[in-house]
Amino acid sequence: MDNSYKIAIIGGTGKVGRHIAAQAIQKGYHVRMLVRNPEKLLYKNDAIEIVKGQVQDIENIRELLKDSQVVINTFGQPTKEEPIYSKVTNNIFNVMKELNISRYIGVSGGSLTIKEDEKSIMNRLGAKIFEVFLSKMMQDKKLEWEYLLNNKQIKWTLIRLPFVKDSLISSQIKENLTDMPGTKITNQDIATFIIDHIDNTKYVHKAPFISH
Repeated sequence: MDNSYKIAIIGGTGKVGRHIAAQAIQKGYHVRMLVRNPEKLLYKNDAIEIVKGQVQDIENIRELLKDSQVVINTFGQPTKEEPIYSKVTNNIFNVMKELNISRYIGVSGGSLTIKEDEKSIMNRLGAKIFEVFLSKMMQDKKLEWEYLLNNKQIKWTLIRLPFVKDSLISSQIKENLTDMPGTKITNQDIATFIIDHIDNTKYVHKAPFISH
């Protein structure tokens, strides 16, 4: 593990992002976060470099990513706004290519279904419900996935999550490439999994499910 890495975090003020920032600092990484409202930061540390801006602004993305080696994206879709996951990922990847950054870790929901999946009946039903009631979001998630598939020069990993529980209690993390192995996971353990896979190539160009 190269702890001299600078990690650029998008979504650092969210429930998962702040745990990622805290664990990255503890591991000795340099951290830079894109923050729309710095005054709303729940986790504050002088070791974190803050870039004030919005994820929709590609110039803010450039400022965030300069001299970084790893990009972690836990951006949360703003409520009542048009889905922008695919556009955000597209902008991030374009800047990563400009700056020769190769490692990207993002998150998505377990409702995203890809060609290799072998989901249980219950999980297939859950995914179908999302597609019916959150159709715009799911279409955008699928566009994001297609974009990842077409950008193999970047070492990306997309982690698919179940219900996220806000807790500092850790449990054994289950991993599966074809179906969600459980129903929930803590944001603390999501952060642990992400930090542990910065230098781990096991899931490069893959979309593992993780849960408890």
